[in-house]
Amino acid sequence: MNDMGNAEITEDIEIENEDKIELENDDEKESEDDLKEEQKELKKLSEELAKKAEEYDILYDKYLRINAEYDNFRKRTAKEKEGIYSDAVIDVLNIILPVLDNVERAAQFLESSEPEKVSEGIKMIYSQFLNSFAKLGVEEIKSAGEQFNPEIHNAVFHEEDENQPNNTVTEALQKGYIKGDKVIRPAMVKVVN
Repeated sequence: MNDMGNAEITEDIEIENEDKIELENDDEKESEDDLKEEQKELKKLSEELAKKAEEYDILYDKYLRINAEYDNFRKRTAKEKEGIYSDAVIDVLNIILPVLDNVERAAQFLESSEPEKVSEGIKMIYSQFLNSFAKLGVEEIKSAGEQFNPEIHNAVFHEEDENQPNNTVTEALQKGYIKGDKVIRPAMVKVVN
Protein backbone atom coordinates (compact mmCIF):
# COMPACT_ATOMS: atom_id res chain seq x y z
CA MET A 1 0.00 0.00 0.00
CA ASN A 2 2.83 2.18 0.59
CA ASP A 3 4.14 1.64 -2.87
CA MET A 4 0.74 2.23 -4.30
CA GLY A 5 0.25 5.37 -2.33
CA ASN A 6 3.65 6.60 -3.44
CA ALA A 7 2.82 5.80 -7.02
CA GLU A 8 -0.38 7.74 -6.79
CA ILE A 9 1.44 10.69 -5.25
CA THR A 10 4.13 10.50 -7.91
CA GLU A 11 1.47 10.32 -10.56
CA ASP A 12 -0.30 13.33 -9.08
CA ILE A 13 2.96 15.28 -8.98
CA GLU A 14 3.65 14.38 -12.60
CA ILE A 15 0.15 15.50 -13.60
CA GLU A 16 0.65 18.76 -11.72
CA ASN A 17 4.02 19.26 -13.40
CA GLU A 18 2.47 18.59 -16.81
CA ASP A 19 -0.29 21.06 -16.02
CA LYS A 20 2.32 23.63 -14.97
CA ILE A 21 4.30 23.02 -18.16
CA GLU A 22 1.10 23.29 -20.19
CA LEU A 23 0.22 26.52 -18.40
CA GLU A 24 3.72 27.85 -18.99
CA ASN A 25 3.47 26.87 -22.65
CA ASP A 26 0.06 28.52 -22.85
CA ASP A 27 1.50 31.66 -21.17
CA GLU A 28 4.41 31.65 -23.62
CA LYS A 29 2.00 31.22 -26.52
CA GLU A 30 -0.15 34.08 -25.19
CA SER A 31 2.97 36.23 -24.74
CA GLU A 32 4.09 35.36 -28.26
CA ASP A 33 0.59 36.11 -29.59
CA ASP A 34 0.52 39.42 -27.65
CA LEU A 35 3.97 40.28 -28.99
CA LYS A 36 2.86 39.47 -32.54
CA GLU A 37 -0.29 41.61 -32.07
CA GLU A 38 1.77 44.48 -30.70
CA GLN A 39 4.21 44.16 -33.61
CA LYS A 40 1.29 44.19 -36.06
CA GLU A 41 -0.17 47.26 -34.31
CA LEU A 42 3.24 48.95 -34.33
CA LYS A 43 3.67 48.19 -38.04
CA LYS A 44 0.16 49.53 -38.73
CA LEU A 45 0.86 52.72 -36.74
CA SER A 46 4.20 53.16 -38.54
CA GLU A 47 2.42 52.87 -41.90
CA GLU A 48 -0.22 55.38 -40.79
CA LEU A 49 2.51 57.74 -39.58
CA ALA A 50 4.29 57.46 -42.93
CA LYS A 51 0.99 58.19 -44.72
CA LYS A 52 0.33 61.21 -42.50
CA ALA A 53 3.87 62.47 -43.04
CA GLU A 54 3.35 62.17 -46.81
CA GLU A 55 -0.01 63.97 -46.55
CA TYR A 56 1.67 66.67 -44.45
CA ASP A 57 4.40 67.11 -47.07
CA ILE A 58 1.77 67.43 -49.82
CA LEU A 59 -0.30 69.92 -47.82
CA TYR A 60 2.78 71.94 -46.82
CA ASP A 61 3.84 72.09 -50.47
CA LYS A 62 0.32 73.31 -51.38
CA TYR A 63 0.52 75.90 -48.60
CA LEU A 64 3.86 77.19 -49.90
CA ARG A 65 2.52 77.36 -53.46
CA ILE A 66 -0.67 79.16 -52.43
CA ASN A 67 1.33 81.59 -50.30
CA ALA A 68 3.64 82.31 -53.25
CA GLU A 69 0.65 82.70 -55.60
CA TYR A 70 -1.00 85.14 -53.18
CA ASP A 71 2.22 87.15 -52.88
CA ASN A 72 2.51 87.28 -56.68
CA PHE A 73 -1.18 88.25 -56.95
CA ARG A 74 -0.72 91.05 -54.41
CA LYS A 75 2.32 92.41 -56.25
CA ARG A 76 0.59 92.09 -59.64
CA THR A 77 -2.57 93.91 -58.47
CA ALA A 78 -0.50 96.69 -56.88
CA LYS A 79 1.33 97.11 -60.19
CA GLU A 80 -1.96 97.02 -62.15
CA LYS A 81 -3.50 99.55 -59.76
CA GLU A 82 -0.55 101.87 -60.30
CA GLY A 83 -0.90 101.34 -64.05
CA ILE A 84 -4.62 102.08 -63.98
CA TYR A 85 -4.01 105.29 -62.04
CA SER A 86 -1.32 106.37 -64.51
CA ASP A 87 -3.61 105.54 -67.45
CA ALA A 88 -6.46 107.54 -65.87
CA VAL A 89 -4.19 110.57 -65.36
CA ILE A 90 -3.00 110.31 -68.96
CA ASP A 91 -6.60 110.08 -70.21
CA VAL A 92 -7.58 113.21 -68.26
CA LEU A 93 -4.52 115.12 -69.44
CA ASN A 94 -5.23 114.14 -73.05
CA ILE A 95 -8.66 115.73 -72.67
CA ILE A 96 -7.34 118.90 -70.98
CA LEU A 97 -4.12 119.47 -73.00
CA PRO A 98 -5.95 120.90 -76.05
CA VAL A 99 -7.41 123.55 -73.72
CA LEU A 100 -3.90 124.44 -72.55
CA ASP A 101 -2.80 124.70 -76.19
CA ASN A 102 -5.60 127.19 -76.86
CA VAL A 103 -4.75 129.21 -73.73
CA GLU A 104 -1.17 129.52 -75.03
CA ARG A 105 -2.45 130.70 -78.42
CA ALA A 106 -4.74 133.24 -76.74
CA ALA A 107 -1.84 134.52 -74.64
CA GLN A 108 0.08 135.23 -77.87
CA PHE A 109 -2.80 137.42 -79.12
CA LEU A 110 -3.21 139.41 -75.87
CA GLU A 111 -1.00 142.20 -77.17
CA SER A 112 -2.61 142.22 -80.60
CA SER A 113 -4.63 145.14 -81.79
CA GLU A 114 -7.81 143.07 -82.03
CA PRO A 115 -9.29 142.69 -78.51
CA GLU A 116 -12.54 141.28 -79.93
CA LYS A 117 -10.70 138.23 -81.27
CA VAL A 118 -8.95 137.69 -77.92
CA SER A 119 -12.30 137.92 -76.11
CA GLU A 120 -13.88 135.51 -78.58
CA GLY A 121 -10.92 133.11 -78.19
CA ILE A 122 -11.21 133.11 -74.40
CA LYS A 123 -14.95 132.34 -74.66
CA MET A 124 -14.12 129.45 -76.99
CA ILE A 125 -11.49 128.14 -74.54
CA TYR A 126 -14.01 128.32 -71.69
CA SER A 127 -16.52 126.38 -73.79
CA GLN A 128 -13.85 123.83 -74.68
CA PHE A 129 -12.98 123.43 -70.99
CA LEU A 130 -16.65 122.80 -70.11
CA ASN A 131 -16.82 120.19 -72.91
CA SER A 132 -13.70 118.53 -71.47
CA PHE A 133 -15.37 118.37 -68.06
CA ALA A 134 -18.50 116.88 -69.65
CA LYS A 135 -16.36 114.15 -71.29
CA LEU A 136 -14.94 113.35 -67.86
CA GLY A 137 -18.40 113.27 -66.26
CA VAL A 138 -17.72 116.36 -64.15
CA GLU A 139 -20.68 118.66 -63.51
CA GLU A 140 -20.99 122.11 -61.95
CA ILE A 141 -22.80 122.16 -58.60
CA LYS A 142 -25.98 124.21 -58.86
CA SER A 143 -25.90 126.87 -56.16
CA ALA A 144 -27.78 130.16 -56.62
CA GLY A 145 -31.41 129.82 -55.54
CA GLU A 146 -30.85 126.31 -54.17
CA GLN A 147 -31.33 125.18 -50.58
CA PHE A 148 -27.98 125.20 -48.69
CA ASN A 149 -26.48 121.70 -48.49
CA PRO A 150 -23.31 121.38 -46.34
CA GLU A 151 -22.24 118.31 -48.32
CA ILE A 152 -21.82 120.31 -51.54
CA HIS A 153 -21.73 123.95 -50.38
CA ASN A 154 -19.22 125.85 -48.25
CA ALA A 155 -20.90 128.91 -46.70
CA VAL A 156 -18.40 131.77 -46.39
CA PHE A 157 -20.88 134.67 -46.05
CA HIS A 158 -24.22 135.00 -44.31
CA GLU A 159 -26.72 137.73 -45.04
CA GLU A 160 -30.16 138.78 -43.86
CA ASP A 161 -32.89 138.99 -46.49
CA GLU A 162 -36.57 138.82 -45.58
CA ASN A 163 -37.52 138.21 -49.21
CA GLN A 164 -35.60 134.90 -49.30
CA PRO A 165 -36.33 131.73 -47.30
CA ASN A 166 -33.78 130.69 -44.65
CA ASN A 167 -30.82 128.59 -45.73
CA THR A 168 -31.09 129.63 -49.37
CA VAL A 169 -27.93 130.16 -51.41
CA THR A 170 -28.04 133.65 -52.93
CA GLU A 171 -24.72 133.68 -54.74
CA ALA A 172 -21.88 131.33 -55.72
CA LEU A 173 -18.56 133.03 -55.03
CA GLN A 174 -16.61 130.09 -56.43
CA LYS A 175 -18.15 127.26 -58.47
CA GLY A 176 -18.07 123.75 -57.12
CA TYR A 177 -17.82 120.55 -59.12
CA ILE A 178 -19.08 117.02 -58.68
CA LYS A 179 -18.51 113.71 -60.47
CA GLY A 180 -21.28 111.24 -59.84
CA ASP A 181 -21.78 111.20 -56.06
CA LYS A 182 -18.27 112.45 -55.29
CA VAL A 183 -17.68 116.13 -54.60
CA ILE A 184 -14.50 117.33 -56.29
CA ARG A 185 -14.72 120.80 -54.79
CA PRO A 186 -17.65 122.27 -52.81
CA ALA A 187 -19.10 125.54 -54.04
CA MET A 188 -18.17 128.62 -51.96
CA VAL A 189 -21.49 130.40 -51.38
CA LYS A 190 -23.34 133.24 -49.69
CA VAL A 191 -26.34 132.05 -47.64
CA VAL A 192 -29.45 133.76 -46.24
CA ASN A 193 -30.04 133.29 -42.48
